[in-house]
Amino acid sequence: MLILRLILESFRFAYKSLVVNQLRTFLSLLGITIGIFCIISVFTIIDSLEKTIRESISKLGSNVIYIQKFAWAPPEGETEYPWWKYLNRPVPKYSETQEILRRSSLAQYVVYNFGFNRTIQNGTNKAENVTILGCSAGLIETWSLKIPYGRPMTEEEFNSGSNFGMLGASIAEQLFPGISAVGKTIKVQGFSVYIVGVFEKMGDDIFGTSMDNRVLIPAKFAARMVDPRMDLGQSIIVKGKADIPAARLSEELEGVMRSIRRLKPAEENDFALNEVSLISGQLDSLFKIINIAGWIIGGFAILVGGFGIANIMFVSVKERTKIIGLQKALGAKKRFILMEFLFEATVLSLIGGAIGLLIIYGGTIIVSKTFDFNLALSIGNIMTGLIISIVIGLIAGLVPARTAARLDPVTAMNAV
Repeated sequence: MLILRLILESFRFAYKSLVVNQLRTFLSLLGITIGIFCIISVFTIIDSLEKTIRESISKLGSNVIYIQKFAWAPPEGETEYPWWKYLNRPVPKYSETQEILRRSSLAQYVVYNFGFNRTIQNGTNKAENVTILGCSAGLIETWSLKIPYGRPMTEEEFNSGSNFGMLGASIAEQLFPGISAVGKTIKVQGFSVYIVGVFEKMGDDIFGTSMDNRVLIPAKFAARMVDPRMDLGQSIIVKGKADIPAARLSEELEGVMRSIRRLKPAEENDFALNEVSLISGQLDSLFKIINIAGWIIGGFAILVGGFGIANIMFVSVKERTKIIGLQKALGAKKRFILMEFLFEATVLSLIGGAIGLLIIYGGTIIVSKTFDFNLALSIGNIMTGLIISIVIGLIAGLVPARTAARLDPVTAMNAV
């Protein structure tokens, strides 16, 4: 009952302080509002961005190795990216895919793929600068692609280089508005492509696994449209068998690739084995730095806000000196007076923090509807904002509350 009474009285005094001294309160709470806004908005953006990136990474697979010409990151222990060493490396070849399948005991799927942009057409409907992805069998399973309409291409269709293909959801809607694309034919660089399936709409991601704006065709068929000896971003995607760690798969693939390319023991690898864990490690470090920056930026504003709360409380103590003296004369203990002012400072700080959180919430709605980015204020960030507000309120109100608790009742009642 005592705690409930303190809370109710604190809300009443805080409300009175807000109403009577609106300008002073507004300026004082502005620091808390800005501080919470800075910190939680940074956390919200980072969390949403990290979630998007993590989802994209998960599509790549935890035990998937990408054999490519260029590495995704500098060599271990180095900070400079030696692009000049990678520039003259040979691109992965289709024949190497077959050799890896034959020699590897840990690989479940080995997929050769490359991409190029072309204009595709269906009658008068046209889509320009569309990515044509030529690949061998296994990509659908490796990237866990879903096909709600039609069917996936078979291994025989991939291996034979048939003129069958599959469309991304966005391309299908653009070329075949209002009708199904399955069973229809499109034109790519003068070649006819018979559509057997349409991929599920995935949305954009940063790693290129989304098929929304792509056309998937067999690699042998795609090789008739371009020179496969050119650098077209060729890669060999190797997915390990169940429960095979990526590190173990990488060790085997390194030996297999060196054997295929007949590299001498002293020679460096002329290929890169890119693992998803490389990206995850880089992202972890990046997000830690950004989070620290968010704390520093918001910390200064919160510090100013804390002084503002302390200022309000000192003024409140001065204005209620006679009331405090009367309370103590009637038997109020020091801890009661102390807790009363601490609760009031906490309530004022919570009000400022809540305003900051409301501004962030409104901003997330606007950004999510305006841009193609899912920005959401999580429960965790809301709790973080409220906890910060409570802590700042307690710290800022401690000195004024102790001052009020130590007042002499006689002196306080006779104060002018």
